[in-house]
Amino acid sequence: MKPNKYLLILLATVLGYVLFEYYRPKPLDWTPTYQNDDKVPFGTQALFELLPEIMGQRAVKTVRLPAYNFLTETKLAGPSNYVFVAQQFNVDGNDLKQLLDYVRRGNNVFISAYEPPDTLGRTLGFKADVKDPTKADSTLRQNFTNPALHNPAAYNFFHDDGRNFLTITRPAGITVLGRNARREPVFIRIAYGKGQFLVHNLPLAFTNYYVLDPKTSDYAAKALTYLPPVPTYWDEYQKQGRFDKEEQSIFRYIWSQPALNWAYYVVVFGLIFYVIFAGKRTQRVIPVIERPQNTSVDFVQTIGRLYFQQGDHDNLARKKIQYFLADLRERYGLNTISLDAEFTKKLAQKSGITNDEAADLVRLLRNAQKSISLSEYDLLTINAAIEKFNQTA
Repeated sequence: MKPNKYLLILLATVLGYVLFEYYRPKPLDWTPTYQNDDKVPFGTQALFELLPEIMGQRAVKTVRLPAYNFLTETKLAGPSNYVFVAQQFNVDGNDLKQLLDYVRRGNNVFISAYEPPDTLGRTLGFKADVKDPTKADSTLRQNFTNPALHNPAAYNFFHDDGRNFLTITRPAGITVLGRNARREPVFIRIAYGKGQFLVHNLPLAFTNYYVLDPKTSDYAAKALTYLPPVPTYWDEYQKQGRFDKEEQSIFRYIWSQPALNWAYYVVVFGLIFYVIFAGKRTQRVIPVIERPQNTSVDFVQTIGRLYFQQGDHDNLARKKIQYFLADLRERYGLNTISLDAEFTKKLAQKSGITNDEAADLVRLLRNAQKSISLSEYDLLTINAAIEKFNQTA
């Protein structure tokens, strides 16, 4: 069998596209994920791997639970640190209550996020502000206020537009640890009970790109030196949810990989198209259904033959007249009680026969009704008249 040249062209095109997509250089993903297992520029894998050395700990534990669940279900042996680095710091009322109680008992919470919740700001006495877009400045530099940490050249995180800063609403208990070149606070310490909150609003500074850049590589380590060298917990729930890779379903993993995600959708839509088009081509044979037969005519004929064979011509003729008059009532809406001149006139008008034909037919029916007994001849005459009317009307 000779192969279809169009099919071969299609297969060659698909194969060429697959090879091109497989071997072409992968574009750099600049999405800010802040995930501790992500190697993209704005992931935090580099910092997470350096964190044990920075904190003077053997290991840093990853947390994949909401703050409320972690702090109520985990028995902490002593003082500890809880670190959050994310685009948005989302906590509800229960989470916030547990975090406040956690710090009040002498622990430390480090938060670096562009959008901390207003509830936290109102409680601790600060507000996260964003300047007008026209005042964006990607050349704006950041620095620490502590002379021991101060960098003479300052730090420039040029992927950030420089519009984010913190406003202190209640100065009591708040220390500014870092400012931008406009003298706006970007890093503050808030004493709370026996512990402290460290609030920072430039999380890009902790991503792979800036941790590995020699010009900014020491910024994250300096910021984290404000945390004491005690057991440290790194939050990933804010970015990845509850389940780690070992606990993820196969579909969650497929959707996390762009190539597998596209392959999944191609397979699904391919199967749908196959069912639609192939199903039409291989549709089962539709059985031929015989048209229903009208057996009422056969029944009437059978009954008629029965009467005729028994010689009951009078009974059969009168039933013939009775059914004919019922048909006139149904078809033309005529009153058949009195077969008079008025009835004859209406019958001719509605059926379309002549007045003479209508008069002859009505006279025949009226005489038959008045007769004491009807013979075989009378039956045949009445039947012929009715058949003629049905063909003419």
